[in-house]
Amino acid sequence: MNMVIKLVSCLQVDDEFVHNLISLFLKLLSYYVTYCPVLWMSLPLKLDIILGSEQAPKVTFKKPIGSVSVSGHKFVGCPMPCGVQITRMEHINVLSCNVEYLASRDATIVGSRNGHAPIFLWYSLNRKGYKGFQKEVQKCLRNAHYLKDRLRESGIGAMLNELSSTVVFERPRDEEFVRRWQLACEGNIAHVVVMPNVTIEKLDVFLNELVEK
Repeated sequence: MNMVIKLVSCLQVDDEFVHNLISLFLKLLSYYVTYCPVLWMSLPLKLDIILGSEQAPKVTFKKPIGSVSVSGHKFVGCPMPCGVQITRMEHINVLSCNVEYLASRDATIVGSRNGHAPIFLWYSLNRKGYKGFQKEVQKCLRNAHYLKDRLRESGIGAMLNELSSTVVFERPRDEEFVRRWQLACEGNIAHVVVMPNVTIEKLDVFLNELVEK
């Protein structure tokens, strides 16, 4: 069974890792042009990378991890669902099988992949670059702390893990408010993932309406 480690937003990725990732996508693109179907895996898995923190553990295959999974359609911002999984050969070999009409081995989960996805992923990575992603992450962290602090000031229990942009708080009692803001709820708790498009102004509107309700 392919072991997948879901690495969330408490990780640090250094320059070398990001540059290697970009190089991988460039290679994927060139392989598509030459009709080589081996490397791409479109998976609904994610790695929310937090850049620029000296305290966070680094992502490296020197550690006993099985794979690193990256969503392209969430924080990266691709217009279609896509993802990349980097894993060890021993796990790829479990999934791989010979495909006669391709004259090669197929290593994808579903036996196919979207040819446009690596192009959009490559474009997004090159357009923003390492510094661009770092600035967006730092903005998300600041706004997440702002949301947590405002919730607590209003007497609403809230929690935010270090190096995370996901704020967990008490589920609002007003179900209309929950539906209007499309809050993700489980039992008596709700959470908000503070993404780059979430501004302080939008958070203020959310908080004011929450307190009023």
